[in-house]
Amino acid sequence: MSDGTHLTTWVTRETKERFAAVARHQELSDSALLKRLVELTLQTASAGEVVTLAAADRTPRGSRLSVRIRPDDVLLLRERAAARGMAAATYVSVLTRSHLRSLAPLPKAEWLTLEKIVTELSKLGRNINQIARVANRGKRVTASGSDHFRAMFTICEALRVNTKRLLQANAKSWQQGYED
Repeated sequence: MSDGTHLTTWVTRETKERFAAVARHQELSDSALLKRLVELTLQTASAGEVVTLAAADRTPRGSRLSVRIRPDDVLLLRERAAARGMAAATYVSVLTRSHLRSLAPLPKAEWLTLEKIVTELSKLGRNINQIARVANRGKRVTASGSDHFRAMFTICEALRVNTKRLLQANAKSWQQGYED
């Protein structure tokens, strides 16, 4: 802590012992707990109560939060984050945001897959429209046109099934582990 300074106070021995017990319960040192309490107090104070020395033009990227996690949960966290192609901290952030705001987020890879599906469906839609225009003009749709139509229908059905599976897997993956 090159920029740090020291903050001290005097309390009764009983207060000190109780404080140390709370710190131990939270798996912190006395100093770490005191620092956390000071920071929490400053965060919850109104703007009029605290004079900030930070530059006015600096915009914070976001709040940071430290969380203690059991070793076996860290392994699960890393596995699930890796499966979604995310850093563990990003995964936790997305999970927290989705829980707090009741969102069902899609990771980038899954989003890109859905965009590809939409593109393919658009192409198929254009082909179907071309066949429909021919049929609406009273012209007979050739056998090759019928074959194309059947092939497009098969592709549409496969895209529908795969998209449904992707969405179900996404929803399940965000809820996995809650029943355990």
